[in-house]
Amino acid sequence: MIPVTKPYLPNRDKLKAYIDGIYDRQWLTNNGQLVQELTQRLEAYLGVENLLLVSNGTLALQIAYRTLGVSDADRNQKPEAITTPFSFVATASSLKWEGVQPVFADIDPTTWCLAPENIEAVITPNSRAIVPVHVFGNACNVEAIGEIAQKHNLKVIYDAAHAFGVTYKGESLLKHGDAATLSFHATKLFHTGEGGAIIFKRKEDLERAKKMINFGITGPDSIEELGINAKMNEIQAAMGLCVLDEMQENLQAREQVWLRYQKALPANLQLQARHEALGYNYAYFPVVFESEEQTVRVAATLKENGVLARRYFYPSLESVECLDAQVPQRVSQDIASRILCLPLYAELAPEAQNHVIHLIEAELKV
Repeated sequence: MIPVTKPYLPNRDKLKAYIDGIYDRQWLTNNGQLVQELTQRLEAYLGVENLLLVSNGTLALQIAYRTLGVSDADRNQKPEAITTPFSFVATASSLKWEGVQPVFADIDPTTWCLAPENIEAVITPNSRAIVPVHVFGNACNVEAIGEIAQKHNLKVIYDAAHAFGVTYKGESLLKHGDAATLSFHATKLFHTGEGGAIIFKRKEDLERAKKMINFGITGPDSIEELGINAKMNEIQAAMGLCVLDEMQENLQAREQVWLRYQKALPANLQLQARHEALGYNYAYFPVVFESEEQTVRVAATLKENGVLARRYFYPSLESVECLDAQVPQRVSQDIASRILCLPLYAELAPEAQNHVIHLIEAELKV
């Protein structure tokens, strides 16, 4: 099978050397040497400050909510956060897990990101935050969202799981919002096997979050904060350092795959509209077909011929019962019903990619 994605596995000898060092030091977790090194290198690579490594991307969201006071309990208020229905379920389920009700606002039909013009209509006295998603690494309208948040005194936490290395107007996209979170899951462009990070706007938020991810412990006999265990370990950091060493090769290979799709696929397929000032990371290649029937048919044909494509993101999250089903978001439902992400990873050979392209071309002619 040709998978929709494949983990990038770096040089094994280099990884072994890092692991040998872990064995020598016998320091496996609790802010070890490699976690500290990876933190510094990622801040330099991404051009950000106040970066905190954590054990996975979902906990990154949850820690950000708690640090910024979004999920603080209030007897007289059920906290709410406005978010997008067009995302991986963790964006909304992490809110729900923290006792915050996700309230969905519809997306832009071309960029597929949360549309700012739909946000204010769903703001209530219970609203605490806006949680937009840089979908497939595409930048949200950060200026408009920032203005709305300031007007209504709301926090902004960007789910930037897809936006590793993405720049906007020459600077890291991760600088926007009160916080931005990353996922370092094995299938991401940059990964640590499993892991994540939070980039905070303010140093004081970083310092509070550092306590939270270590049970609230600040010393041998001191517990200052209600916390949880969300620390990244040294094995994860070792993988991340190796992957970061080879990031340029990984990016170049992905870009070539992305550009071959763009050039060869039929022109009547809808691609995501990206901001002209965006420096992209070529992490995904989503396409939108003319109808849900056509989408399902193409996916079935691909699978029958050894190709796995994924309906990212389906279903639209406002229809998911455990999130408390809400008013249908028509644009999100429409895009979610017609979208497929095609196979994209550094090792995808041109012959295999041509196989995918030819199958789609043949199916669209039916």
